[in-house]
Amino acid sequence: MGLWRIALAALVMSTVLPPGYVAAADPPVRYIVVFRDRVEPGAKTDDVERRLGFTSDFRYTAALHGFAAELNAAQLALLRADPDIASIAADRIVRIVDTVPIAPGDTAPTGVRRMNAATATTAHASSTVNVAVIDSGIDLQHKDLNAVNGTNCIRRGTAAKDDQGHGTHVAGTIAAKNNGSGVIGIAPGTKLYAVKVISSQGSGTDAQVVCGIDWVTANAAALNIKVANISLGGDGTDDGNCGMTNNDVVHQAICRSVAAGIMYVVAAGNSGQDLAANYPASYNEVLTVTAMADTDGRPGSLGSPTCFDSFFESDDAAASFSNFTTINSPDAAHTIAGAGVCITSTKMGGGTTTMSGTSMATPHVAGVAALCLGEAGKTGPCTGLTPAQIVAKLRQDAAGAMGSFGFAGDPNHPIEDLYYGNLAAVDPPRDTAAPVISAIAVDAIADTDATVSWTTDEPSDSRVNYGTTSAYGLSSASAALVTSHQVHLTGLAASTTYHYQVRSADSAANVATSTDRTFSTIAASSDLALGAAPLPPSVDTGATLRYSFSASNGGPSNATAVTLADTLPSNATFLAATTTQGSCSAAAQSLSC
Repeated sequence: MGLWRIALAALVMSTVLPPGYVAAADPPVRYIVVFRDRVEPGAKTDDVERRLGFTSDFRYTAALHGFAAELNAAQLALLRADPDIASIAADRIVRIVDTVPIAPGDTAPTGVRRMNAATATTAHASSTVNVAVIDSGIDLQHKDLNAVNGTNCIRRGTAAKDDQGHGTHVAGTIAAKNNGSGVIGIAPGTKLYAVKVISSQGSGTDAQVVCGIDWVTANAAALNIKVANISLGGDGTDDGNCGMTNNDVVHQAICRSVAAGIMYVVAAGNSGQDLAANYPASYNEVLTVTAMADTDGRPGSLGSPTCFDSFFESDDAAASFSNFTTINSPDAAHTIAGAGVCITSTKMGGGTTTMSGTSMATPHVAGVAALCLGEAGKTGPCTGLTPAQIVAKLRQDAAGAMGSFGFAGDPNHPIEDLYYGNLAAVDPPRDTAAPVISAIAVDAIADTDATVSWTTDEPSDSRVNYGTTSAYGLSSASAALVTSHQVHLTGLAASTTYHYQVRSADSAANVATSTDRTFSTIAASSDLALGAAPLPPSVDTGATLRYSFSASNGGPSNATAVTLADTLPSNATFLAATTTQGSCSAAAQSLSC
């Protein structure tokens, strides 16, 4: 029963009017009319509206050049004969494809954790790019979302406010804030643009979807929109020619939009069938997302279902309702997986709710793409890449995260020849905290060397900046990351005051530097006093004399008392009781050491 509910709530099948269809009798039918590229769309639309006596519902100037309007048979025939018109397609029905430290009061949902975007205590920051949610709108007043109005293609001239709930749930998975008010998204706090193309009944038309794509394409550069999430679909295929061969206007619009630099992340569909029969999932220019089940936020098939509609689902396995492709299909090259079962996210009107479907898997991947394009004001590994290159990188990163990270149905654990793709993965939340330095000390100070030691609260490497009052140098680093640090400084000058700072860098390249400090070396060692006096006036040939000596000025520790032995020549005579520091040798009048 649970599976049936999922499939029924998430059905992507739709009744499709064939291109060129004309109603046997009025009332008129809505068509999408596409002009040739040489035509100025605004003036041409004004002209045909005036001559043929209709008013267009939508005008397209970016993703397509043309309009959508309800036309009767006579109007349609005249437009088909117009040499300025490239194609005319009947409108189709689309349906939604349904069913840093973390602030106290917030939790990371299992799907967010499973895709490596958060731990129980840490999360990512907001993306440096913005995301368009082409859906049923977004609850623009929801306190857990940074959502702003984009455009409403259902009721023109009104805000793109969600009146169905689907778009708000999608939005939360992408970017619910880390503010203590419920849940967090993959890229918490990222700005979302609400683009409403789905009605309160959960459906829309091609004309409305193209309206949304057209708005995104026209405004992406000014609004920094780099990613668009489409969790909806209908019956249709990819002609391999951007919709030019089979007159698919949605495909034409998406191809132009992708060429303008916008990446599209779309749902595979919930019919449990090959996604080749669905659009936009089958388009080669998009990143298509299948659904897998994760019930505990961890790899390893350890969890149990957590919502009523997951009775037939198993932890870490492809969702039973998810569409798929096949291993040798061209669609495998643009397919990836996301968590899509029992996903808790933001709810229209406030709070949270739980849903399942490839619609829920898709925003997980859209969030991953947004983070790849930049985070916390910094560029990311996808910065500067084209949409096709981002698709390739995310799929490559997902394949590289396999092993224990995978699930039953991924390429390493296939189910027959079905292909669901690898599970999209985010780098773990970035460590932005520098080590805390404490217990700085300098000991064993000599005239030419000193030892500096300190501790840190996390493993890190060791550095000492040192020099005179006007110059600094750099010592070598320790070989491994440790918490107890000791650096030996050599080649110092005697009787000199050195300024120094200790530095520690952790594995995430966060650097901590201490305040400026000083130490002073002692004076160079002077004469050493012989321990035996007075010396004998002369010695016999071959005689061996032994004398003790030690530093007379409190010199370095290596000048403590030792015993000297040397065989002196027969004419050696000592007249003094002290020697100078150096290599020991016999000489007239003195013994030099």
